[in-house]
Amino acid sequence: MPARLHVNIDHVATIRQQRFTRYPEPLAAASIAEMAGAHGITVHLREDRRHIQDRDVRMLRETVQTLLNFEMAMTQEMQDIAVEVKAETVTLVPESREELTTEGGFDVIAHHEALAAFLPPLQAVGSRVSLFIDPDIPQIDACKRVGVDLIELSSASYCEAENAEERAKELARLREAAEYAHGLGLEVAVGHGLDYTNVEAVATIPEIVEFNIGHSIVARAIFVGLHEAVREMLRLLGHPI
Repeated sequence: MPARLHVNIDHVATIRQQRFTRYPEPLAAASIAEMAGAHGITVHLREDRRHIQDRDVRMLRETVQTLLNFEMAMTQEMQDIAVEVKAETVTLVPESREELTTEGGFDVIAHHEALAAFLPPLQAVGSRVSLFIDPDIPQIDACKRVGVDLIELSSASYCEAENAEERAKELARLREAAEYAHGLGLEVAVGHGLDYTNVEAVATIPEIVEFNIGHSIVARAIFVGLHEAVREMLRLLGHPI
Protein backbone atom coordinates (compact mmCIF):
# COMPACT_ATOMS: atom_id res chain seq x y z
CA MET A 1 0.00 0.00 0.00
CA PRO A 2 1.48 3.41 -0.94
CA ALA A 3 2.62 5.68 1.86
CA ARG A 4 0.46 8.53 3.12
CA LEU A 5 1.15 12.08 2.00
CA HIS A 6 0.96 14.91 4.51
CA VAL A 7 1.22 18.31 2.86
CA ASN A 8 3.12 20.98 4.76
CA ILE A 9 1.50 24.37 4.07
CA ASP A 10 4.02 26.55 5.96
CA HIS A 11 5.17 28.32 2.82
CA VAL A 12 1.70 29.40 1.85
CA ALA A 13 1.90 31.42 5.06
CA THR A 14 5.45 32.52 4.18
CA ILE A 15 4.10 34.33 1.11
CA ARG A 16 1.36 35.94 3.17
CA GLN A 17 3.75 37.13 5.87
CA GLN A 18 6.04 38.77 3.32
CA ARG A 19 3.45 41.55 3.00
CA PHE A 20 1.44 40.92 6.18
CA THR A 21 -1.71 40.53 4.11
CA ARG A 22 -4.67 38.23 4.68
CA TYR A 23 -3.78 36.12 1.65
CA PRO A 24 -2.87 33.54 0.57
CA GLU A 25 -4.90 31.73 3.21
CA PRO A 26 -3.34 28.55 4.68
CA LEU A 27 -6.80 27.23 5.55
CA ALA A 28 -7.82 27.38 1.89
CA ALA A 29 -4.60 25.61 0.94
CA ALA A 30 -5.29 22.86 3.46
CA SER A 31 -8.77 22.34 2.06
CA ILE A 32 -7.51 22.14 -1.54
CA ALA A 33 -4.77 19.70 -0.54
CA GLU A 34 -7.30 17.46 1.18
CA MET A 35 -9.67 17.55 -1.79
CA ALA A 36 -6.73 16.55 -4.00
CA GLY A 37 -6.19 13.45 -1.87
CA ALA A 38 -3.68 14.45 0.82
CA HIS A 39 -3.92 12.24 3.89
CA GLY A 40 -2.93 14.97 6.35
CA ILE A 41 -1.85 18.58 6.81
CA THR A 42 1.42 19.58 8.48
CA VAL A 43 2.26 22.99 9.96
CA HIS A 44 5.24 24.20 11.98
CA LEU A 45 4.49 26.98 14.46
CA ARG A 46 7.95 28.44 14.96
CA GLU A 47 8.90 30.50 17.99
CA ASP A 48 9.60 33.54 15.79
CA ARG A 49 6.24 33.12 13.95
CA ARG A 50 7.96 33.62 10.60
CA HIS A 51 5.15 31.90 8.69
CA ILE A 52 2.37 29.97 10.44
CA GLN A 53 0.62 32.01 13.14
CA ASP A 54 -1.25 30.90 16.28
CA ARG A 55 -4.54 31.79 14.62
CA ASP A 56 -3.71 29.47 11.69
CA VAL A 57 -3.13 26.49 13.98
CA ARG A 58 -6.34 27.00 15.92
CA MET A 59 -8.45 27.46 12.79
CA LEU A 60 -6.84 24.48 11.08
CA ARG A 61 -7.70 22.38 14.12
CA GLU A 62 -11.36 23.27 13.50
CA THR A 63 -11.35 22.77 9.73
CA VAL A 64 -8.89 20.00 8.76
CA GLN A 65 -10.87 16.91 7.83
CA THR A 66 -8.00 14.43 7.62
CA LEU A 67 -5.21 14.69 10.18
CA LEU A 68 -3.30 17.64 11.63
CA ASN A 69 0.42 17.21 12.28
CA PHE A 70 1.65 20.03 14.52
CA GLU A 71 5.42 20.55 14.34
CA MET A 72 7.00 22.43 17.24
CA ALA A 73 10.08 23.04 19.33
CA MET A 74 10.37 21.53 22.79
CA THR A 75 9.37 24.64 24.77
CA GLN A 76 6.77 25.28 27.44
CA GLU A 77 4.97 27.79 25.22
CA MET A 78 4.58 25.26 22.43
CA GLN A 79 3.57 22.51 24.81
CA ASP A 80 0.76 24.71 26.13
CA ILE A 81 -0.49 25.39 22.60
CA ALA A 82 -0.25 21.72 21.63
CA VAL A 83 -2.23 20.65 24.70
CA GLU A 84 -4.91 23.18 23.78
CA VAL A 85 -5.04 22.26 20.09
CA LYS A 86 -4.95 18.46 20.56
CA ALA A 87 -3.59 17.72 17.09
CA GLU A 88 -3.65 14.08 16.05
CA THR A 89 0.15 14.17 15.73
CA VAL A 90 2.71 16.41 17.42
CA THR A 91 6.20 16.32 15.92
CA LEU A 92 9.08 17.69 17.98
CA VAL A 93 11.84 19.29 15.91
CA PRO A 94 15.03 21.17 16.79
CA GLU A 95 14.73 24.87 16.09
CA SER A 96 17.12 27.79 15.67
CA ARG A 97 16.09 31.35 14.82
CA GLU A 98 19.10 31.71 12.52
CA GLU A 99 18.19 28.78 10.26
CA LEU A 100 16.17 29.10 7.05
CA THR A 101 14.52 25.76 7.71
CA THR A 102 15.03 22.90 10.15
CA GLU A 103 18.65 21.81 10.08
CA GLY A 104 19.28 18.27 11.24
CA GLY A 105 17.35 15.97 13.50
CA PHE A 106 16.48 16.15 17.16
CA ASP A 107 19.16 14.75 19.49
CA VAL A 108 16.99 12.38 21.48
CA ILE A 109 19.96 10.90 23.34
CA ALA A 110 21.08 14.27 24.70
CA HIS A 111 17.53 15.32 25.64
CA HIS A 112 16.26 11.98 26.93
CA GLU A 113 15.45 13.11 30.47
CA ALA A 114 13.81 16.34 29.31
CA LEU A 115 11.73 14.44 26.76
CA ALA A 116 10.58 11.91 29.33
CA ALA A 117 9.06 14.79 31.30
CA PHE A 118 7.84 16.74 28.26
CA LEU A 119 5.91 14.04 26.39
CA PRO A 120 3.24 12.88 28.91
CA PRO A 121 1.05 16.05 28.80
CA LEU A 122 0.94 15.81 25.00
CA GLN A 123 0.09 12.13 25.05
CA ALA A 124 -2.50 12.67 27.78
CA VAL A 125 -4.69 14.76 25.43
CA GLY A 126 -4.61 12.05 22.77
CA SER A 127 -1.83 13.32 20.50
CA ARG A 128 0.65 10.89 19.01
CA VAL A 129 4.13 12.29 19.50
CA SER A 130 6.71 11.93 16.75
CA LEU A 131 10.38 12.87 16.91
CA PHE A 132 12.18 14.28 13.86
CA ILE A 133 15.60 12.59 13.84
CA ASP A 134 18.54 11.84 11.61
CA PRO A 135 18.56 8.26 10.29
CA ASP A 136 20.94 6.99 12.98
CA ILE A 137 20.46 3.71 14.83
CA PRO A 138 21.39 5.07 18.33
CA GLN A 139 18.84 7.87 17.93
CA ILE A 140 16.17 5.36 16.91
CA ASP A 141 16.95 3.27 20.00
CA ALA A 142 16.58 6.42 22.13
CA CYS A 143 13.18 7.15 20.56
CA LYS A 144 12.00 3.69 21.52
CA ARG A 145 13.25 4.11 25.08
CA VAL A 146 11.59 7.50 25.55
CA GLY A 147 8.20 6.07 24.69
CA VAL A 148 7.09 7.32 21.28
CA ASP A 149 5.62 5.04 18.64
CA LEU A 150 6.22 7.26 15.61
CA ILE A 151 9.41 8.84 14.23
CA GLU A 152 10.17 11.02 11.23
CA LEU A 153 13.50 10.38 9.53
CA SER A 154 15.24 13.42 8.09
CA SER A 155 15.86 13.00 4.37
CA ALA A 156 18.03 16.14 4.23
CA SER A 157 21.34 14.36 3.62
CA TYR A 158 19.80 12.26 0.85
CA CYS A 159 18.22 15.28 -0.85
CA GLU A 160 21.37 17.39 -0.56
CA ALA A 161 23.73 14.70 -1.91
CA GLU A 162 26.03 16.17 -4.56
CA ASN A 163 26.49 13.07 -6.72
CA ALA A 164 24.92 9.71 -7.49
CA GLU A 165 27.31 7.76 -5.27
CA GLU A 166 26.61 9.93 -2.25
CA ARG A 167 22.87 9.85 -2.97
CA ALA A 168 22.88 6.04 -3.12
CA LYS A 169 24.75 5.91 0.19
CA GLU A 170 22.23 8.19 1.88
CA LEU A 171 19.30 6.25 0.42
CA ALA A 172 20.76 3.04 1.85
CA ARG A 173 21.11 4.81 5.20
CA LEU A 174 17.43 5.77 5.12
CA ARG A 175 16.48 2.23 4.18
CA GLU A 176 18.52 0.68 7.00
CA ALA A 177 17.10 3.13 9.54
CA ALA A 178 13.52 2.53 8.41
CA GLU A 179 13.94 -1.23 8.55
CA TYR A 180 15.51 -1.05 12.00
CA ALA A 181 12.83 1.26 13.39
CA HIS A 182 10.08 -0.90 11.96
CA GLY A 183 11.65 -3.90 13.64
CA LEU A 184 11.35 -2.09 16.98
CA GLY A 185 7.66 -1.51 16.37
CA LEU A 186 8.03 2.17 15.47
CA GLU A 187 5.97 3.70 12.69
CA VAL A 188 8.23 5.52 10.23
CA ALA A 189 7.66 8.82 8.43
CA VAL A 190 10.16 10.78 6.35
CA GLY A 191 10.57 14.40 5.34
CA HIS A 192 12.79 17.38 4.55
CA GLY A 193 13.89 18.41 1.05
CA LEU A 194 11.88 15.82 -0.88
CA ASP A 195 10.71 16.93 -4.31
CA TYR A 196 9.41 15.62 -7.62
CA THR A 197 12.85 14.46 -8.76
CA ASN A 198 14.02 12.52 -5.72
CA VAL A 199 10.96 11.17 -3.90
CA GLU A 200 10.33 8.02 -5.96
CA ALA A 201 13.46 6.23 -4.76
CA VAL A 202 12.52 6.84 -1.12
CA ALA A 203 8.97 5.66 -1.83
CA THR A 204 10.39 2.20 -2.62
CA ILE A 205 11.23 1.71 1.07
CA PRO A 206 8.21 -0.26 2.31
CA GLU A 207 8.74 0.53 6.00
CA ILE A 208 8.15 4.25 5.36
CA VAL A 209 4.42 4.81 5.67
CA GLU A 210 4.23 8.61 5.65
CA PHE A 211 5.81 11.49 3.74
CA ASN A 212 5.80 15.09 4.98
CA ILE A 213 6.39 17.35 1.97
CA GLY A 214 5.79 21.07 1.70
CA HIS A 215 8.19 23.42 -0.08
CA SER A 216 8.36 21.54 -3.37
CA ILE A 217 4.57 21.14 -3.53
CA VAL A 218 3.92 24.83 -2.83
CA ALA A 219 6.58 25.77 -5.40
CA ARG A 220 5.07 23.46 -8.01
CA ALA A 221 1.63 24.90 -7.29
CA ILE A 222 2.76 28.27 -8.68
CA PHE A 223 2.80 26.69 -12.14
CA VAL A 224 0.12 23.99 -12.07
CA GLY A 225 -2.10 24.91 -9.11
CA LEU A 226 -2.10 23.32 -5.67
CA HIS A 227 -4.66 20.63 -6.50
CA GLU A 228 -2.59 19.29 -9.39
CA ALA A 229 0.69 19.68 -7.49
CA VAL A 230 -0.64 17.43 -4.73
CA ARG A 231 -1.99 14.92 -7.26
CA GLU A 232 1.37 14.76 -9.03
CA MET A 233 3.14 13.99 -5.75
CA LEU A 234 0.59 11.33 -4.87
CA ARG A 235 1.23 9.63 -8.21
CA LEU A 236 4.97 9.58 -7.51
CA LEU A 237 4.28 7.88 -4.18
CA GLY A 238 2.38 5.17 -6.05
CA HIS A 239 -1.23 6.21 -5.53
CA PRO A 240 -3.43 5.27 -8.53
CA ILE A 241 -4.70 8.74 -9.40
